[in-house]
Amino acid sequence: KKCQNCRRDFTIEPDDFSFYEKMKVPAPTFCPDCRFQRRLLFRNNRVFYKRECVLCKKSVISIYHQERPYTVYCYDCWFSDKWDVMSYGRDYDFSTPFFKQFIELQKAVPRASLYRENFISSDYCNYGRDFKECYLLFGGANNERVYFGNQIFDSRDSLDIAFSEKLEFSYENFECSRTNKLFFSHHCQDCVENSYLIDCRNCMNCFGCIGLVNKQYHIWNVSHTKEEYNNFLKEREGSYAKHLESLKKLHELDLTLPHRYARIYKSINSDGDDLSEARNTHYSYSSRQTEDSKYLFFIRNNVKDCYNNTFQGFNSELCYETAHSFGGNNTAFGVRNFDNRDAFYNEECHNCSDIFGCEGLRKKSYCILNKQYSKEEYEELKEQIIQNMKNTDEWGLFFPKELSPFCYNEAIVNEYMPLTKEEALAQGFRWKDNIPGTKGQGTIEYPKLPKIPEDYNDNLIKEVLTCESCEKNYKLINREINFYKKNKLSLPSKCFNCRHALRMGKRNVRDLWNGKCAKCKTEIRTSYKPEDQLKYQIFCEKCYQQEIY
Repeated sequence: KKCQNCRRDFTIEPDDFSFYEKMKVPAPTFCPDCRFQRRLLFRNNRVFYKRECVLCKKSVISIYHQERPYTVYCYDCWFSDKWDVMSYGRDYDFSTPFFKQFIELQKAVPRASLYRENFISSDYCNYGRDFKECYLLFGGANNERVYFGNQIFDSRDSLDIAFSEKLEFSYENFECSRTNKLFFSHHCQDCVENSYLIDCRNCMNCFGCIGLVNKQYHIWNVSHTKEEYNNFLKEREGSYAKHLESLKKLHELDLTLPHRYARIYKSINSDGDDLSEARNTHYSYSSRQTEDSKYLFFIRNNVKDCYNNTFQGFNSELCYETAHSFGGNNTAFGVRNFDNRDAFYNEECHNCSDIFGCEGLRKKSYCILNKQYSKEEYEELKEQIIQNMKNTDEWGLFFPKELSPFCYNEAIVNEYMPLTKEEALAQGFRWKDNIPGTKGQGTIEYPKLPKIPEDYNDNLIKEVLTCESCEKNYKLINREINFYKKNKLSLPSKCFNCRHALRMGKRNVRDLWNGKCAKCKTEIRTSYKPEDQLKYQIFCEKCYQQEIY
């Protein structure tokens, strides 16, 4: 087919049609990339504004700018009994397109300022549950004293982490799990007291290594004595110049060693990247425990028969075109919905069944546009609405970009599919000028900061620093300084957003290309672009295992 949005060709495979028949939806008219772009447009992780809760009048931190035409409540008020979400119900107007009616409902129904559950001393965090004493952490669950992170689970006392779980006392890691005192590493598991590792397993006291398994006291993939290793580390303590030197040498080493064609573990008949425990899962990324699914991104735990979903999981089945949701059965075209059944075109609805086009419902059934119906009335009206949406070419489409509460550069879509202001406006997206941040207010230049970790002190929290990449100002917090001092780390020269961008850059793009194993010439499907296949040694799984083990 030709995408009705970007006009590029895309393929609908024969097996896909059986899924669409189960969901009773038409085949997509948007290509996978454009569908992904639409869904990410509805999630603002970390662009915060100050505004007033409309109900209790308290000043709150919100992801919605005051200029946006929404009624915003603080978290406590939104979950309280002080207001009735059903009072915003309305009749369906068959003379008006569905999406036009839904956007009016969006504007009327109050929404929470942030999306969080059971946060303790974690004000500047969003999209998560069970956070304690966290700061600038976005996405995840069950974390304590984790700062500057994204999609973190079951972790403690760590900084600058992304897409990782079960980390302790770790720093600057990406796609890692079950680690302790792991620094500047990515795609590692079960590693303790290491620095600058890539794709290592069960290692201890290693530095600047790639592809090692069950090793100790290695430097740049070469074995050393314990004394040699400790002397090497002592020479590099707290030195930013040595840090940059280590990153450069790690990259040079990476060019000489074999790369696994895809990071797919304990999986059957699956393709994509960063997958584990997947079965019959295709074109999917950063997901685990999935089955008979396609076009997934960051999906977790017991997901079956799901297509085109982002940031979803936890016992989901037959879900299509959903974003930032948990649970669900037979649901489609929704945003931030939890544990719903037989639900279509809803936003922020929890524990509901048989709802259509609703906003902010909790534990409701047989509702359309937030209006209650009997079961018989609901079924009859729903079919009439679907037929009407087919006539207006709306049925089967995800929410259009006009319904997103966020501008392109506020939403996380700009992290994964970046556009300039001119490009975004040309494609019909909104753009927010003056995203919160300051420039030109630095009080100290980076070279003048203390070089020796023992010299770090609480006076540093008074200083305003300037990011060497974007030139925006940033500050250090007390716990952050103590972490650097304790672990003998240099102070960061970049702001949180630029550090986050560097971590995200360690991931291959979300696409697949045909290639051949550099060793045995077997055909492979890999997320390494054709030009990267010339730069790196890309091995099939069998050859990689033989080389590493």
